Amino acid sequence: MSTSRIPEREIAERPEGYGGPNLSPVGLELVPHELAQGVWALMANLAPKDNNGVVAGRDAALVIDAGITPDVSVKIQATAAGFTDQPLRYLVNTTYHGDHTFGNAAFPDQVVIVSSRVNKANMTDLAYEKQTRSANMYGDAALLDEVTTWRRPNLTFDSYAEIDLGGRIVQLHHFGPGNGPGDTVVYVPDARTAWTGNFLSHAGIAPMLLQGGPEPYLGSLRRMREALPELEIVVPGHGPMGAGPAAVDDLIGYLERLHDEVRAGVVAGRSLEETFAACTDPWAERLDPGLSAALARYPVRQGAAQQGMLFLCRDLHRLNILATYRLYENQASRVS
Repeated sequence: MSTSRIPEREIAERPEGYGGPNLSPVGLELVPHELAQGVWALMANLAPKDNNGVVAGRDAALVIDAGITPDVSVKIQATAAGFTDQPLRYLVNTTYHGDHTFGNAAFPDQVVIVSSRVNKANMTDLAYEKQTRSANMYGDAALLDEVTTWRRPNLTFDSYAEIDLGGRIVQLHHFGPGNGPGDTVVYVPDARTAWTGNFLSHAGIAPMLLQGGPEPYLGSLRRMREALPELEIVVPGHGPMGAGPAAVDDLIGYLERLHDEVRAGVVAGRSLEETFAACTDPWAERLDPGLSAALARYPVRQGAAQQGMLFLCRDLHRLNILATYRLYENQASRVS
């Protein structure tokens, strides 16, 4: 049974009672954290809303991800302009998902949008993408009415590219499929920091398998670990920043177990409900202590924040079991 096929679109099915991440920009503020001179993480004040980044060199500046609406995009650009006098020349999309790309059209035409070739190939059906993301707008889906154009990347790459900002090189990597088929990692070597979009989060946060399965994702993570041996910090698309090596190792362990347990369920002929019950749930009791400590740094009511993240991780874990089960179930039926 092959377990490496990548579906053309993300899975639309959700487990019963699934909530998922709140992507609404209502209440969103971007809190800057300077990681090195000319390098800033823009962290959402409310996890798991979208994070961004700004990187400046001697000659130009670069922004990471565009926000879910034009208003968010304007906020990102204004924040970047407050940090550096260098002209904004580049915007990198870490994924094709609308919460990272719907703001593309609000950037000036002279800003070059860069992403993996695979991400651009998935940016073809704006109506479908708006419908998909609206499920996570928590009553604010009407805000997506502002999104009338899905501006696609001007410049694409297959597996690796570099952008020279003048005295600072920014590396772009596509290690392979993960959360989606075209995940792009933005790495700033002199800051030892990577913006990872939906590909990699703080250790202890459940991933979100939307368009693929554990085995391709595992290969991508191992390539990342080999390619970035000096990585120290990851700034994910959602949630707190954290230690890069710990995040990679944690996600590899989770995906290995998910693959083994779900595949065993499919091979044994178990139902989806039986497979849910048989799979290990790392969030059955509590959050990972390191993640809990990272969330404690957010200026919000901690009881609600900690409980909200716990419930979200449980939801995402059930989604991952569902997505993997359907993928392996379909592939097993093709073999038989």
